[in-house]
Amino acid sequence: MKRQHGFSLVEVLVTMLVVSIGLLGIAGLIVTSMKNNHSAQSRSQASVLANDIIDRMRANRSVAELSPSPYQLELGAEADPGAGVPGADLAEWLAAVQAGVPSGQGAVQFDAATRNVTVTVQWNDTRASGDGATVGLPAQQLVVATRL
Repeated sequence: MKRQHGFSLVEVLVTMLVVSIGLLGIAGLIVTSMKNNHSAQSRSQASVLANDIIDRMRANRSVAELSPSPYQLELGAEADPGAGVPGADLAEWLAAVQAGVPSGQGAVQFDAATRNVTVTVQWNDTRASGDGATVGLPAQQLVVATRL
């Protein structure tokens, strides 16, 4: 009797099947990782933007602490760049929010009694959903509260 050397065709096909299933699993992990990285990048950018307007308010503290504060801005509202330094600060900040995070919106609220400022940055994280749908997606939101 002769002994066989090498691999049979069935063994090679089984090996290719196992390797391809492993590679598909790795590809899925890469896609999930990219979605999570984009979501984390948006959260980081929102944090930087929130701290930016707080720093602008601290640089113009005497005006920011007026009652009512000219730094008040509702979510979805537009800032008036002609309203002096606070208006220009808010307009530049809103432009940065809209450019920095997808479908970005921002709000700033100041309580003169406690000198607390609350900054809200809101955006839609469509890449994290996986299907690209924007309708019905809850907005991601970062809220930073601090004292001037």
